Amino acid sequence: NNEKSVPQLLIRDLKFEKSLAKLMFSPDQENHPSKAPVKYGELIVLGYNGSLPNGDRGRRKSRFALFKRPKANGVKPSTVHIACTPQAAKAISNKDQHSISYTLSRAQTVVVEYTHDSNTDMFQIGRSTESPIDFVVTDTVPGSQSNSDTQSVQSTISRFACRIICERNPPFTARIYAAGFDSSKNIFLGEKAAKWKTSDGQMDGLTTNGVLVMHPRNGFTEDSKPGVWREISVCGNVFSLRETRSAQQRGKMVENETNQLQDGSLIDLCGATLLWRTAEGLSRTPTVKHLEALRQEINAARPQCPVGFNTLAFPSMKRKDVVDEKQPWVYLNCGHVHGYHNWGNKEERDGKDRECPMCRSVGPYVPLWLGCEAGFYVDAGPPTHAFSPCGHVCSEKTTAYWSQIPLPHGTHTFHAACPFCAHQLAGEQGYIRLIFQGPLD
Repeated sequence: NNEKSVPQLLIRDLKFEKSLAKLMFSPDQENHPSKAPVKYGELIVLGYNGSLPNGDRGRRKSRFALFKRPKANGVKPSTVHIACTPQAAKAISNKDQHSISYTLSRAQTVVVEYTHDSNTDMFQIGRSTESPIDFVVTDTVPGSQSNSDTQSVQSTISRFACRIICERNPPFTARIYAAGFDSSKNIFLGEKAAKWKTSDGQMDGLTTNGVLVMHPRNGFTEDSKPGVWREISVCGNVFSLRETRSAQQRGKMVENETNQLQDGSLIDLCGATLLWRTAEGLSRTPTVKHLEALRQEINAARPQCPVGFNTLAFPSMKRKDVVDEKQPWVYLNCGHVHGYHNWGNKEERDGKDRECPMCRSVGPYVPLWLGCEAGFYVDAGPPTHAFSPCGHVCSEKTTAYWSQIPLPHGTHTFHAACPFCAHQLAGEQGYIRLIFQGPLD
């Protein structure tokens, strides 16, 4: 009777959510719903299945929500000074004055002063833990779902990597710019950074490893297709990619594209890739509750191991790192789902490749894990497909979408990867349809 159970679960959840909402908002807020903070959107780091390996703490977490600030903190460019003038020196040394310094040579620096903008909010992202950074992002190590400390790698993410400026009024447009302001409210582009004077006499430049952005075509839906990767400058202009990440020569300016983020835009900081989801886009995305209902529905169908005839079950979302004895395993070449067993474990095959007892195809044999980060799903379909070789399970449309996306890797290569663990995808299409065996009774 599991057909009935899922809708009832969801109805119960809705009632629970309504009562929870009443608890969360004070009576004062209920009478004035406008007091609920406006959410611009969320940034979700690829490679983490719902939380960081050691848990989300403070500004270091796997996803970061951008809310309208109580008071605007955006800035916009104003006066330009040619350095060596007292005004330029003053702009740099003034801790209350935002400025960007472009060093052209030892003798010449151009300083652009920035003034307060009451219409925008600014959010800064980078590796630094200093206070101007709102969202601290460290290098993603593929498959680092375990608790091992991954900080030993020399980071390629900039300390003050980028900033996002959101309009405080509808439609709450969000725009991205390379580089963030440091604790002294300065951005310094040194002699080696690519920089130039624009046609209207302004300065612009690129950061060392660059900030790349890709906007998907058709938004972030089941019809999405990958877009083209571009580089964003310090002033928010759009360029084709440099030959390598830190090449001195900038790409060509792309006149008809903008730095405006859209639902599903990917931001690459050379060491970590972030997915931008708008508040509206997230409202159409399956919730963790919905994914939990799908997990319970699969388990209620009591899939069985065709060898041991034992019932299989996906472990709860909280137990997403420890292999459970009822855990489903899959042969990645054919998609047949089993429980763990020692059949077909040939010594000469390094123990990595196994022979499927159902169809005799030989290939990797891995445990299956549910994809718990709902923000990566392009639809609310059932978990019928798994990424190869990691075994993360989600909907067919979601696996098809991510398997087509070339994600930046290192300084000049791209490859498709699982959004839940950042492992490079393998096999013909990077994912496989799962074949479950139902109970025999």
